[in-house]
Amino acid sequence: MQGIKLISMIIASAALTLSSHVFAETPSQPVKTAGDAAKGQEIATQVCIACHGANGTSMIPENPNLAGQHAEYIIKQLNNFKSQDGKPAERESPVMSAMVAPLSDEDIRNLAAYYARQKPQQGVANNQELAEEGEKVYRGGNLETGVPACSSCHSPNGAGIPPVYPRLAGQHAQYTAAQLRAFRTEQRANDANKVMHVIATRMSEKEMQTVSEFISGLSKE
Repeated sequence: MQGIKLISMIIASAALTLSSHVFAETPSQPVKTAGDAAKGQEIATQVCIACHGANGTSMIPENPNLAGQHAEYIIKQLNNFKSQDGKPAERESPVMSAMVAPLSDEDIRNLAAYYARQKPQQGVANNQELAEEGEKVYRGGNLETGVPACSSCHSPNGAGIPPVYPRLAGQHAQYTAAQLRAFRTEQRANDANKVMHVIATRMSEKEMQTVSEFISGLSKE
């Protein structure tokens, strides 16, 4: 029995390592990112500040912090909220779809340039016990259920890997957990090859809560 258990653990470990490698190597199309940060600031202060705060630091836990986020990732998400050529938006949100509808491609690039240059504030985990549990998932994944380490794609310090994998460090726990649930149910399905859907379906609700709590106190600096 001990031998069988050991073999099972080895197989699970190999599968997890392979899945992490595949996720980290997901290809992406190049994105034109050059934008005017000054013009982006004008749009941000007129359109985005109420939900995402001054300089991209949101005071509303359900809304994401944008300060320091990769420009490429912001551009993709904003375009995903837009209806393209009469087709439904790739990412559903009545609020965001209405906000981005009047924005031109240049406006979106300018906004992305502005937020990418903002200095993110240090996040704080509100529940240290949950954060400590979440660190195990973030850094080591879960061998038994095939959940890869979050750090394999989002980097050990949460800085992310542009253009595909966003910065997570300091993100609100409520927002992160909500997105994991949305990926699990495919309410959100705008990630390449539905990688996040696969990962989220392997995660328990407790794991989603704990890893989100850990991320909220993580700093990429």
